Amino acid sequence: MKLELLPAVDVASGKAVRLTQGEAGSEEDFGHPLEASKAWIDAGAEWIHLVDLDAAFGRGHNREVIAEVVAQSGEVKIELSGGIRDDASLEHAIQLGAKRVNLGTAALEDPDWTAGAIERYGDRIAVGLDVRGTTLAARGWTKEGGDLFEVLARLDEAGCARYVVTDVTKDGTLRGPNLELLKSVMDKTSRPVVASGGLRLWMTSRP
Repeated sequence: MKLELLPAVDVASGKAVRLTQGEAGSEEDFGHPLEASKAWIDAGAEWIHLVDLDAAFGRGHNREVIAEVVAQSGEVKIELSGGIRDDASLEHAIQLGAKRVNLGTAALEDPDWTAGAIERYGDRIAVGLDVRGTTLAARGWTKEGGDLFEVLARLDEAGCARYVVTDVTKDGTLRGPNLELLKSVMDKTSRPVVASGGLRLWMTSRP
């Protein structure tokens, strides 16, 4: 079994930040996103998970900074996330050069569009399942998005290639992942599951 690590660089107001439990206003500043990304790249990272938090919260975007990071990342693969909810934002992410795009709110609120995106782009689409208990969180974790296992079954049927599972209550705490949650998801799908929330690094459970 191969272990893949996906260091996350979250971007808000043009800066690399860390939020605690997804709460807006809890940002801890880590400087310019390009510098944060290059630190991971210099350490040997093969992936960077790049998140536009402002787009996720619906309060603007960091497209110029995101584009700069992607352009300067060389051979390192980029997974983009945050506010990708329609054809225009998805096409923009793909054209920037993202190896993979992580859908969140759209997968919960617009199943037909999400199924179409999965059909068009296959394994370049992952879906983020952000969870409190077994209830999904949407709109930058500010709204409820339905039952985890009902949505998982629908996405599996649509052919989703990969899931990024986050326990919102663990995110940004560095206290370890919710192993029970991860096991329950992996029991329901044969697709790769990326563990997120409470980790210093992201990791994938299956090759």
